[in-house]
Amino acid sequence: MIPISAIEKAAFELTAKASIEIPPDFKNGIKKMMANEPAHLSQFVLQAMVENWEAAEQDRRPMCADTGLPRFYVKSGNEAQVEGGFVALEHALRKATAEATHAIPLRPNRVHPISRKDYDNNVGQHAPEVQYAFEPNGAWLDLITVHKGGLFGTDYRMLFPGDGIDGIKRFFLDVMVQFGRRGLFCQPAIVGVGLGGNKDTCMRLGKEACSLRVVGERNPDPEIATLEQELKEMGNSIGMGPMGYVGNSMVVDCNIEVGYTHTGGMPISIHTFCLSSRRATARIYDDGRIEYRDDPEWFTPYYRREGIQ
Repeated sequence: MIPISAIEKAAFELTAKASIEIPPDFKNGIKKMMANEPAHLSQFVLQAMVENWEAAEQDRRPMCADTGLPRFYVKSGNEAQVEGGFVALEHALRKATAEATHAIPLRPNRVHPISRKDYDNNVGQHAPEVQYAFEPNGAWLDLITVHKGGLFGTDYRMLFPGDGIDGIKRFFLDVMVQFGRRGLFCQPAIVGVGLGGNKDTCMRLGKEACSLRVVGERNPDPEIATLEQELKEMGNSIGMGPMGYVGNSMVVDCNIEVGYTHTGGMPISIHTFCLSSRRATARIYDDGRIEYRDDPEWFTPYYRREGIQ
């Protein structure tokens, strides 16, 4: 039985890690960009970003004044049992979010959309979001927190099968140019693309692709992996660098996730993480042990499964 106290402890610690510590894969991706960025001003901005992250870790303060919107991804092994059940788990996640908001501190971003009422703790209706997935075997629980911005940096379009790969590339470039020109995301960023599914699945896959895969990891489908690399190179070829300056450092990586869709359409969504790439992961065992790791390992073969079995 997984103790609820371990879940609450892990949720609090993950919230602190996500807001303060840049994941190693993203930090290394930025450092590689620095070596290939010819524009002097963009080089300066990338260096300043790395120095800011190091200062945040040293001072144990959030790396960005806007600490985003905390959300949780929960993956359960099939044999896992939670003390008090999953209602108790959700209570623990909400409690940890409220306590961490004041202790870290996080900016209390969550408000009612009309009245603007807030509880000063990032908790409210459907906040923080909790999304579930499951894996065969295992009596463990994976807990992932992602603090993603909730304003801009997302777009969606219904393409058609005849648009093909060229249509995907055209939409991707259009979005990157518009986002960069209008300041709608904080680049350089991980860009996630959801391709297929219905509209809500398409949006979910795109957000997971940008938030839950590590830099450098390719999709196991060779055709999709090739397209990921092509879109990354295209995004870095439009003349925009970090924070909108001239350069070629806009896309740290491009991740694509696919869902089977209606035969008459090809929906696509594009999501951007920001330069404060906030995520942290832990596995909690039924004896209360907590293991922290850098890779969410969200996209397993089972999660991408096809067919009946």
